[in-house]
Amino acid sequence: MRIGYFRRVTRLVRRCAFYLALGALGAGLAGCGAPGTAGRGAASPAPSTPSAGAASPDGGARVPPRPGNPQQQGRVPAAGGPAPVFSRAVPRPGTAAPKVVALTFDADMTADQGPRAARGERFDNPGLIEALRALKVPSTVFMTGRWAEEYPAQAKSIGTDTLFETGNHSYSHYAFTADCYGLPVVDRTRMLADVERARRAFERAGVRNTVPYFRFPGGCHDDAALRAVAPAGVTAVQWDVVSGDAFATDAGAVAEQVLAGVRPGSLVVMHCTRSAAPVTEEAVRRIVPALRDRGYRFVKVSELMRG
Repeated sequence: MRIGYFRRVTRLVRRCAFYLALGALGAGLAGCGAPGTAGRGAASPAPSTPSAGAASPDGGARVPPRPGNPQQQGRVPAAGGPAPVFSRAVPRPGTAAPKVVALTFDADMTADQGPRAARGERFDNPGLIEALRALKVPSTVFMTGRWAEEYPAQAKSIGTDTLFETGNHSYSHYAFTADCYGLPVVDRTRMLADVERARRAFERAGVRNTVPYFRFPGGCHDDAALRAVAPAGVTAVQWDVVSGDAFATDAGAVAEQVLAGVRPGSLVVMHCTRSAAPVTEEAVRRIVPALRDRGYRFVKVSELMRG
């Protein structure tokens, strides 16, 4: 009887450990856009952006991503003011919206995931990058500093290829607000330092094609966070189309979700993380020709901002 009891306890402990590990992985990727909703095995849907007017636990007002004139949204922040936010291109009054779309890819790795990488978990996706090259799709990659440290050769390859531009996704991939998909939270006084630490990691890896854009982990931000990162001279880049590739197992469902959401000037969030977004490459191979057949042209975020 005692042997049977210990066997049951052992099975329970192992099961709990499995779900705890899965939950930690979910928080890491969910903090890079909304959790996937496309395909079986996807995490439950969550809002892709903070709700307008909602209050954060620390009392700061939530600031939703906002579309607008790229010339206004891409400005340098005023001294002491918040960083501007850009989520999609809106044509100037009296002009037709050009059929352009920007695909963006978050290269996620949190500061505490080194041991998992050492055990063989892959937070990179070289096949996806090669697919973008083969398809000749200009793209913007939002990279964490920790990812660049773990994969310096890949970071340099992306960051010196003129097909791509590299935006800052923080060093740690920790949250910049207190309620962001369960991610650990960066202290308010360390937010700017976290952004700058990522920039230094890019420099050490040889990343050259950088742009002054910052994507908050999870897209979670409030006015205080925008003011904290503003001295870095960045524009916060959000999105208007969630791909749902996080944890998705059906590339067709991911592609359908993107194709249903794209409109002229759209900005799509996807992931460059094999372990938790395994079908992104296949989905991209379906999305790109379908959008080109519709007359769309792919651009980097920098061109989308210029209008």
